[in-house]
Amino acid sequence: MHLAYPAVLAALLFCTGLYGVLARRNAILVLMSVELMLNAVNLNLVAFDVWLRDTLHAGQALTLFTIAIAAAEIGIGLSIVLMVYRNRGTSDVDKLRDTAEGRSADDAASALADKAAHEAAQKAEAAA
Repeated sequence: MHLAYPAVLAALLFCTGLYGVLARRNAILVLMSVELMLNAVNLNLVAFDVWLRDTLHAGQALTLFTIAIAAAEIGIGLSIVLMVYRNRGTSDVDKLRDTAEGRSADDAASALADKAAHEAAQKAEAAA
């Protein structure tokens, strides 16, 4: 088997995944693109393991670890996307970049300080 065939296929898969990560706006499609990139890495690991005729099959062992990590990543990533969708009503990546919802860092810090001062004043009134 020539090494070029799986290497070219893995490069095409990786480029497709990279395009999906950079061009997509939906968080679930971004996660699917990351999975494509991981599968390209898995294909390379197995292809080089077969090509080098490794007696320990290190490439296949690393592929199993990569599959386990990808499964955990998808589980955690989907749960985060679902919670963000429930709270914000959208899974658009561009709309989720700013966690302060349009406020700058200084405005958010001053809002937190005002909230803490207000809570302290309420506690002082309740104690009096």
